[in-house]
Amino acid sequence: MPTTFKREITLVGMGLHSGRPARLVLRPATSGGIRFRRVDIRDRDNVIPARYDLVTDTTLCTLLSNAAGASVSTVEHLMAALAGTGVTHALIDIDGPEVPIMDGSALRFVQAILRTGLVDVPGETRAIRILAPVRVEENGVMAELVPAPALSIDFEIDFADAAISRQRKALSMVNGTFVRELGDCRTFCRRADVEAMQARGLALGGSLDNAVVVDGARVLNPGGLRRSDEFVRHKMLDALGDLALAGAPILGAYRGARAGHGVTNRLLRKLFATPGAWEEVSLDAEAARDLPGAGVGLWDLRRAG
Repeated sequence: MPTTFKREITLVGMGLHSGRPARLVLRPATSGGIRFRRVDIRDRDNVIPARYDLVTDTTLCTLLSNAAGASVSTVEHLMAALAGTGVTHALIDIDGPEVPIMDGSALRFVQAILRTGLVDVPGETRAIRILAPVRVEENGVMAELVPAPALSIDFEIDFADAAISRQRKALSMVNGTFVRELGDCRTFCRRADVEAMQARGLALGGSLDNAVVVDGARVLNPGGLRRSDEFVRHKMLDALGDLALAGAPILGAYRGARAGHGVTNRLLRKLFATPGAWEEVSLDAEAARDLPGAGVGLWDLRRAG
């Protein structure tokens, strides 16, 4: 069955790029999918559906905008948490332009959702089944979707910094894998990039409390890494969040090589523009057991790491 929260969830944090405080209220909904509502905007349409075709910028994060010009940015970690816990309907009130970064991962969102609990709502469980390979490749960056019975993510990164270097990981995104394996993995950046981003008015709220910062072979965070391959795992987290903008869970295998928000969004646009590459299906209870959020509970949080 489609699901939503048992009750409202309130979260407060700092915007990574804006440096401004933000308050989220995750409200139960019985229809409409995932929607953001800018409660600080009152002079025009302030509801922004979480859809791939409303992505208007992918510079260091994913930004959504509606036709009235209302926007919300840095949605990818929250979208990953919703997909990874199986939330299909929610109205997310936010009092500013950016989703708070929390600790740089999806952990705080996942914890709040699982501790609150979910309830079924009437309707069918829908999914997007990949029928034919679709691929986007440009300037050494690649992302593709190919047919598979359930969602899997295979990701490869390659950075000059020795602390990151080349990493690759593949996981099947079924039955709590996201919560156990990816949800606590933080965003990262190079020390050399921090000043450049802040000079451009970005990462104004960034700190060692909400991002992993590397300098050559060194990880500057006092606590080090949560996992030895936290970097590639975070890129997989981002990919799940961006794929969740398809509007329904994807049944297919995703592979990314040095991919980011932009190429994953272009992959979704190409997928839905390609006749015969996909179909929307209704899942019975047995098939729905292989969705990322199926059967997830607090026990998965305890098994994380």
